[in-house]
This record gives sequence, structure tokens and C-alpha cells, in this order.
Amino acid sequence: MARAIVRRMVLRIRPLDGVEPRAGPRPHGTEVVTRIDRVLPDRVVPEGSIGRVVGSQGPALDVHVVGVGVVRYERPELVPRKIGQVRYARRRAGAWDALHPCVVLETIVGSHAWGLADDESDVDARGVFVLPLPWTGGLVDPPTDLVNADGTRALWEVGKAVRQALRADPNTLEMLFVPTAHPTDEIGQWLLDERDAFVSAEIYASFGRYALSQLKRMDQAQRLAEHRNLLLEWLREEPAPELDEAARRLALLDPRASPTADDAVHRARQYIKQLYRSLHDQGLIPRSEYAALVAFAREAAGHLDLARDLRPKNAYNLLRLIVTATGWLREGVPQFQVDGPLRARLLDIKQGRVALADVVAEAEGRVRELEEAWRTTRLPRAADVARADRLLRRIAEETARRWVNRAPGPLGADAPAPPEAVWTEE
Repeated sequence: MARAIVRRMVLRIRPLDGVEPRAGPRPHGTEVVTRIDRVLPDRVVPEGSIGRVVGSQGPALDVHVVGVGVVRYERPELVPRKIGQVRYARRRAGAWDALHPCVVLETIVGSHAWGLADDESDVDARGVFVLPLPWTGGLVDPPTDLVNADGTRALWEVGKAVRQALRADPNTLEMLFVPTAHPTDEIGQWLLDERDAFVSAEIYASFGRYALSQLKRMDQAQRLAEHRNLLLEWLREEPAPELDEAARRLALLDPRASPTADDAVHRARQYIKQLYRSLHDQGLIPRSEYAALVAFAREAAGHLDLARDLRPKNAYNLLRLIVTATGWLREGVPQFQVDGPLRARLLDIKQGRVALADVVAEAEGRVRELEEAWRTTRLPRAADVARADRLLRRIAEETARRWVNRAPGPLGADAPAPPEAVWTEE
């Protein structure tokens, strides 16, 4: 029987066949491989090193290389680790360029809105865009979010923003309620006029309980990260401990109770295996085995950096969420900007001057106030779905009117061309 030939229809905004890996955007977070040896004052970073883009200065990119730190490269000196990242970056940049004129609301959020910014704080913006009518039909699914290259500006399609707000999503409600919310179109003003429809007692869970659960996860993850760096120190010993000996040492440090000592050692052994598998998946070690982990430990300069979700700035933001939720439930209006002793405390946490365990304990101590505010709040128990539905329908009708009447502007006569559906075979 002749073998069947299966053809898949893949729909994309534009063809990306033959993409040159060294060309195109490199958004922050892109994993890259170096194409040259970089000579530093104290060492040489060899060609083929793996890193992640963390910043940019004109045509130059700042790359965090594992075991080395941040090193600056020119764009042609780097290639994305995966070709899929090139395609994704091209699509993201193309969508941003096409639809950014369709923004109807933009807001400065983050530390600048909370009164907690310092000289190193980025200016983060969130906003809402509306799809021109031709983008809402056809075969290609249009983007529902836009992000610029350095990740400091993120925009949601209006339908997505409304649905997130109905779920009491903290980021969406902050975008709508901070004083810096700035409509750039009357549709954006409609959103602000109807924002009370999204407020409900659900912020108890989405702000407060969510923040507490994330803090506890951070506390546990930090302990694992500390164990990881200690493990790397042990593997630099001569001779390096065998897997079972390393697991036995880790088991003695694990504060979690185990039925038996053997169970604790088994759990530690599984953690070590997960570590070298993860490093292999990231391309940081050549083989998924313990010997490769030992070699990596001896080559790496110092400790691995903590994961992004373990940074102090995330801990202080989670505690701020609990305080914000408590005040909103109690007073009926949000207060995002902080001052007084709370501001000083949050800045101490942000600068890493407070142990994460202490932040978790403080958050747990505030739970009683949060729960009392939830029990006595005057906020409605659920968002006003009918009102939100009327708002979205009004926006859809206005979008259609502008397109049909060829009204001036990006939703009418100046609307960007809709994406083209193309056939490719994979």
C-alpha cells in the first residue's frame, strides 16, 4: 500500500520560511548561543556558550551567560538556540508594528505607580488595543496580546482584557484603576467609565490568597535553590561525592519530614536527577547524567543565579498585593500607592534586606485582616457580567461603524492590513 502523504495547513501572519537565524529581533528572554570567543579580564567565554538576552543598548545585546554573568555582544555574534524562537520573535514584532496604532488605553503600572520606584526601576506600561474589523474574520487567529522587544510594554486585546478583569485579575484591575490610566481613544474612556463593573469580592482570592500561596512557593523554591548551590560546591570537591553520598548530605538539610531516613535520601536523589535533567534540557550540560553535572559544577564560576521568580522584587510585590486587597475590601476603593512605614518595609524587602521566610511570616500574619475585610466587605460577590457584555458589544459596534464608514484613524480608513493566510507543509 502506498504510504499516505499528509499535508498540514499551517496558518501564519506571514511566511517565515528561510528565516536567517542571525537576523530579526531578539526579545528579552531569548535563549542564544554565542558565535565567537569573548575575552574578559579574568577569563574567556568560549564560542558555543549558552545565555539569555536580558537587556539591549542600541544594536548591542546584554546576555546573561550561565556561570559567568552579563556579557555584551553585537547581534551578529549571537544565534537563537532554537529556530522557533526566531519565528516567534518575528511574529511578535510584526504584530506589535501592525496593531500598536490601535491602542485605546495605556497605563503606567508597577513600582512607578506604587510609589516604590528607584533609579533601577523600569517604566512598565500596560494597555488595551482594539482589533480593526477585518482582523476579526478570516482563517488566521489574530493576536490577543502585544509585547514590545524589552517586555516593558504589554497590551491586551479588549475582549481578553475584559475577561481578565471579570476574573479579578490583579494586573488588569491595576491597569484600569491606577491614576495613570490614560485613554487614547473614546473607547478607552468607555472602559474607564465601566471599570466598576469588574470589581467584586473575588479580589480576596485573586489578590490576597494568590499572593500568599505564591510566597509559600517562593520560600520552598528558595530552599531548593540554596541546596542546589550547596550541591555544586560539594561537586567541586576532590574527589567529588558519588550520587548516593550527595543525596545523603542533602537529605540531612531538608526540613521536610519523611517517614524514614531512606525516604529522605530517595527524595534528595530524585531532586539531583531533576537538576541535571533540567540543565540538559536547557542545553547547559551535554548529557543528562550525574557525571555531566559534576563537570558543569567544576566549570561554572560561582553559583547559578536564582530563578526570576525568586527575586526580592517579586516577594515585595506579593506582600503589597495582600495589603491592597485588604484595603480595597475594607474601604470599597483601591489604593495602589503606598507610603509611611509600609513603604519603608516594602523597599527593604525589594532591596533584599529582609529574609524571604520573614516576608512569608508577615504575609501570614496579615491573613486575619484580609479574611475579616472579606467577610465584612460591601463589594458585590461577583462582577457585573451583563454590564461587561454590553460594553463589549458597544465596542464591537463602534469598530464596525468606523470601518464601514471609513472613518479617519487606525480602526477605519487607516486600519492595518489583516494577516494573510498562507499554506505551508510541515
